[in-house]
Amino acid sequence: MILAGDIGGTKTVLTLLSTQLNGTLACAKEQTYASQQFAQFDDILSDFLPADVNLISACFGIAGPVVEQRCQTTNLPWLLDGEALKIRLGTEQVKLLNDLEAMALGMLSLPADDLLELNPNAVPQKGNIAVIAAGTGLGEAVLYWDGSKHQPMATEGGHTDWAAQNAQQDQLLAFLRGHFPDHVSAERIISGIGFSYLYDFLVGHGSTPPCAAVSDCAPGADRNAVISELGVTGQDALCAEVVRWFVELYGAEAGNLALKSLATGGVFIGGGIAPKILPALQNGDFMRAFTAKGRFAPLLQTLSVKVSLNPRTPLIGAINYFA
Repeated sequence: MILAGDIGGTKTVLTLLSTQLNGTLACAKEQTYASQQFAQFDDILSDFLPADVNLISACFGIAGPVVEQRCQTTNLPWLLDGEALKIRLGTEQVKLLNDLEAMALGMLSLPADDLLELNPNAVPQKGNIAVIAAGTGLGEAVLYWDGSKHQPMATEGGHTDWAAQNAQQDQLLAFLRGHFPDHVSAERIISGIGFSYLYDFLVGHGSTPPCAAVSDCAPGADRNAVISELGVTGQDALCAEVVRWFVELYGAEAGNLALKSLATGGVFIGGGIAPKILPALQNGDFMRAFTAKGRFAPLLQTLSVKVSLNPRTPLIGAINYFA
């Protein structure tokens, strides 16, 4: 049997698969757990794994930096150790991947129907591929082209400095410094919570009145989801402006990553936010910000930029790691 998992701060998905006679994989069991309800990852393993399971391999994509096959999860008190898991699972084939590494690998296995091209002028090219994913946080990874195939490379690029590009963004940066005086990273604004920061900034610096639906959000409600939904559908002018800003900032950061990795093979966009704001991503604002890189605009204008519509992409990457 093969064990694979997608371990995040909100949820953990585990799947157990068997290899069929024709070489294909069949799912024997799959379950989703609320990560915060478990003190340690081993508690989830104990609940999920059958007592008599015989594992050939196990691979997990984890939201956090993996260093020498150890990972202290970013938003959980869990420490995962690859060597300890080999003993616990009874197999030498255990691999811990950063969640964006797993997502990057999963992108390579997606069918064409699961990918949506944002650049109508894309020119197919070989080379490195950049992977960026805004969700609860901002993940970034690279698929390095070694001349024959792509190799995943993890980064923590979402935590690098966020740079303002115009006078309005200068004001936004000053606003964000009020919340994060030590360091304003890209993740602070290009992630789920970014919708709220953008909304609050625009309320204080614009002439558009606040949205009643946002002001009346019940305690515990997902304010970011309300803002993004009203903005994408155009039901509220202020929320629509928030979404426009978010898309512009997302596109600019995707362009930054493409330049840093020289992603001639293109860019993949993953994460939970992109499929929810697809109309806003497709209207041209994302690509305009993506390509606005001065002398390198002509290069970026040729790159493929595809959105993954499959929420299981990181799990698919973990499943296929030992394939």
